[in-house]
Amino acid sequence: MTMNNDILLEVKDLHAGIDGKEILRGINLTIRPGEIHAIMGPNGSGKSTLSGVLAGNPRYTVTGGSATFHGLDLLALQPENRSHEGLFLSFQYPVEIPGVSMVNFMRAALNAKRKYFNEQPLSAGDFLKLMRQKRAVVELDNKLASRSVNEGFSGGEKKRNEIFQMAMLEPRLSILDETDSGLDIDALRIVASGVNKLKTADNAIMVITHYQRLLDYIRPDFVHILYKGRIVHTGGPELALELEEKGYDWIKEQVDNQ
Repeated sequence: MTMNNDILLEVKDLHAGIDGKEILRGINLTIRPGEIHAIMGPNGSGKSTLSGVLAGNPRYTVTGGSATFHGLDLLALQPENRSHEGLFLSFQYPVEIPGVSMVNFMRAALNAKRKYFNEQPLSAGDFLKLMRQKRAVVELDNKLASRSVNEGFSGGEKKRNEIFQMAMLEPRLSILDETDSGLDIDALRIVASGVNKLKTADNAIMVITHYQRLLDYIRPDFVHILYKGRIVHTGGPELALELEEKGYDWIKEQVDNQ
């Protein structure tokens, strides 16, 4: 498949739903390396469905359209291969995995990606060195890194842990699904700081959020408003400020009266 090398993700007329109910009704979205895109919208508009479909959550059924990820048919890839190819999803509600240490979890994930690209697994020493480097990026305490995955973690610790995983895997595209949910200001600042440090000219970030406050820390290049399964409005960072001031009613009226 050929594609413009300047495009990392291209979604065209994407339709998807769950249990026979259509939720996404024709999503069009283009993301290039180096960009931060914010997806905003009222509850039920399809924001988390979009992230789930792109990540390959089997709960959702794609009924039309396409998604191309750095030249690959994203929708044809298994979820684990989407991850290996560089797509990362930070969950709104990260799950606990009792009995599985963070060290073993991350080493297995990283070496699975290396195996996918026919690379040798990292030695224990190289892995621990890399883990120390990346842990510092998100200010993750060593005690948390040595515990079971998310077990007994606070909401902020779970989110910080996910940004640490993002740092370890070095994805091309990171989708942060309401990563600000339940965070206090200090935790929000630390998580956002980690995201900003991991941003490069070669990767991109999609931030899904209800609120402007996260975008005070992670400044988007584009803000998209998702409503009734479609992107109905796109603008710059000022659009998020307008939503903060006016709410979503003006968008609903604008779309529903068309």
